[in-house]
Amino acid sequence: MINFTEISRKELNVQPFAWTEIGNLYSPANATALASSFPCDNFKTIAAYGGEKSYFYEARALIGMGSNSVANPEQLSGAWLELAHDLLSDSYREAMSSLTGLDLNTRQMEVNVFHYGPGAHLGPHRDLPEKIATHVFYFNDEWNLADGGCLAILNSSDAANVAAHVLPIVGNSAAFIRSEHSWHEVTRVRDGCKQSRRSMTVTFYPTSSISSMWPPDEVPQLHSYGSAGD
Repeated sequence: MINFTEISRKELNVQPFAWTEIGNLYSPANATALASSFPCDNFKTIAAYGGEKSYFYEARALIGMGSNSVANPEQLSGAWLELAHDLLSDSYREAMSSLTGLDLNTRQMEVNVFHYGPGAHLGPHRDLPEKIATHVFYFNDEWNLADGGCLAILNSSDAANVAAHVLPIVGNSAAFIRSEHSWHEVTRVRDGCKQSRRSMTVTFYPTSSISSMWPPDEVPQLHSYGSAGD
């Protein structure tokens, strides 16, 4: 499913921090299959306002922290099950290690998928210090920059100080190494936007890390995205 060569052959930009945009990850047929069957089950709403960052979006686990199996596989399409197994493979870890110059083969990995509907956003932030490297995949057939929902690579904590925008188009992705300078955000999705911004984030952590997205003591209230009240 994933073109690992496209990942391993890329080089990270130096400015404003170590990051790169990676495209052509799937065949046209696989891109269509993934975009058309993007998950809508087992989501929870995540929101906070104020503090270092504000955020509002919907999240679903695909691979739990340090797990070797797919979370809630029953309603996933064949394409999404294949994608998840690619992420669990040694080939993916090796490609990401080659890209980042970091040994990620024994690091814990967590994978989540997201819907950012109208009004959803993730304010400027650097990621939690325990995050080592992140790879964000996108799954929209088309997207207009004016609709928001783009990854903004920032030169500083100032949301207006943008170095680059990455559109959430299927087959496209962005990878970066967490640092004290790795400021980025997901720009607010325009009110009235007819589709959600659809993404998947793969994050590598030190051994024995605990998920902040899915705390062990949490009993999440899960729902289908797009159901009444969402």
